[in-house]
Amino acid sequence: MRGFMAKTNRQEAFRLGDWLVDRMARIVIGAMLLLPHRVRVSAMGWIVRRIVGPLTGYRRRADANLAYVWPDKPASDRRKIAAEVLDNAGRVVIENYATKDQLARAATWNVHGPGLDAAKEALAAQRGILFVSGHFGNYQAARAAMNVRGFSLGGIYRPLNNRYFNEHYVRTVEAVGGPAFARGRRGLAAFMRHMKSGGHGALLIDQYYGDGAIVDFLGKPAPTALTVGEVALKYDALVIPIYARRLENGLDFDIELEAPIAHSDPVQMTAELMDSLGRQVEARPGQWFWVHRRWKPARQAERAKRGL
Repeated sequence: MRGFMAKTNRQEAFRLGDWLVDRMARIVIGAMLLLPHRVRVSAMGWIVRRIVGPLTGYRRRADANLAYVWPDKPASDRRKIAAEVLDNAGRVVIENYATKDQLARAATWNVHGPGLDAAKEALAAQRGILFVSGHFGNYQAARAAMNVRGFSLGGIYRPLNNRYFNEHYVRTVEAVGGPAFARGRRGLAAFMRHMKSGGHGALLIDQYYGDGAIVDFLGKPAPTALTVGEVALKYDALVIPIYARRLENGLDFDIELEAPIAHSDPVQMTAELMDSLGRQVEARPGQWFWVHRRWKPARQAERAKRGL
């Protein structure tokens, strides 16, 4: 009984903490949305770079990931990249809440690349398309750019652990257009039906997935889900790497659609997608979310020791 009560108290404290974090976030986001778009985006970048990142440990995690991947890079360069990462993350947050302004700007962005014509052909033929990216630049900006041009990019998203924050976060995913599917058995089943009917999907492929295939990412082994290759092969969907690369003005994006990934097998297709993303990160390291636990080397070492 005592153990049960202790567990209940911890859960209540956790929920209260989540609620307080959400209330603070709502206040900050609400205040930012009262400002002109240019001001709010720059201000939110500053807040996350100077305040949120250091307080939450995201700055330390970015530094650790950069040291793990590029140990020979000067520490001063890694610190500069980490600061850019936090600034970009803050901008992404408020841009995704300012949907109306973001969609208006998206209509003016340059959308190009060898995958664009292939995407238009698939759209005309009502063939399913998987647009694949990572937490790079602003991944929602790529959806916005394509959706204002006649596509309908739905996507699978991971519900946030903080259920209070998740309530309004999900609305930002849905507001860009196209259906949104929560990651999980039910959401995946709905996404499969969407692709079977010739729909357009947007997936991010760069998060740690313990049961996934080990592929190379930035020179390190990275467990990665095989969902893209499996869905593409099952429904004959076109697979196009897509990236929203933030421009120097800090507000707008260049949208690049790389050449489609050829159908082969899920592991090979996943490896090619990770190579594609790796090239983008190497060219613009400050635009990738180094704050994620992408590699978890200690866990991978334990897995290798057990022969898994």
